[in-house]
Amino acid sequence: MNKIKQCALVSVIIPCYNNSRTLLRAFNSILKQELLPAEIIFINDASSDKTSDLLSKLKRQYIGFVKVLSLKNNQGVATARNTGWAIATQPYIAFLDADDAWHPKKLEIQYTYMLANPDVLLSGHNHKIIKKITELPLWDIGSWKVRTLSKWELILSNQFITPSVMLKRSILLHFDSGMRHMEDHRLWTDIVACGGKAVKLEIPLASTYKYSFGQSGLSSQLWKMEKSDLANVSHFFDAGYVNRLQCFLLKLYSLIKFARRLLIISFLLRWVK
Repeated sequence: MNKIKQCALVSVIIPCYNNSRTLLRAFNSILKQELLPAEIIFINDASSDKTSDLLSKLKRQYIGFVKVLSLKNNQGVATARNTGWAIATQPYIAFLDADDAWHPKKLEIQYTYMLANPDVLLSGHNHKIIKKITELPLWDIGSWKVRTLSKWELILSNQFITPSVMLKRSILLHFDSGMRHMEDHRLWTDIVACGGKAVKLEIPLASTYKYSFGQSGLSSQLWKMEKSDLANVSHFFDAGYVNRLQCFLLKLYSLIKFARRLLIISFLLRWVK
């Protein structure tokens, strides 16, 4: 068993579905944190590859630090994250996807900020795209700013990726378990629209290894993402965040963005050929 010095009162939740090729990269980026979390909770969302074997090995090697819960049927990241949220023991929760990674100063900076600002329920930060799949995030951290997010900023666009988010475990709002796309955007907006304070740390503390749309994984399913985005707008209207005219304009804006993405992908595919 490896001994882990637990420092930050943070539960890290990582959904896994057939991530055997990238899981260890994500895990190693946590081990390299200058301020380690108290626990890591892997939710195995009915993987059919070697993910289960890797998780069993990590659980045995890091007893008490790594927790693994396996779902019998694949239910999507929203349900997986909620499942981890339900068994988390720490006052703060940070999310990481099994195919992404964190900068070594991520927890130190974000957790320290959250502790110093207890009125903030939710924080996120910038990220970078790394093209070399074996490379972990490591770049100089300079000065940075904090920006408080308004309801309309969040309604108009998702301000940060899920692996950048840290929030208070006590928040009653959770991910919509019925959603497989854009569920994070809905939750962040719900939190702020219901009076919670959210901020964005203008500093890159995470990395992804693909662009936000049009590549592998869920992001490749553009039309399903668009339908979820339109469903979010309807949800914002039903919840009273926007009026009927604003709802119509937001859906039109969403469709224009969708058309733009299709054009970009069409151009890229033609250029690759």
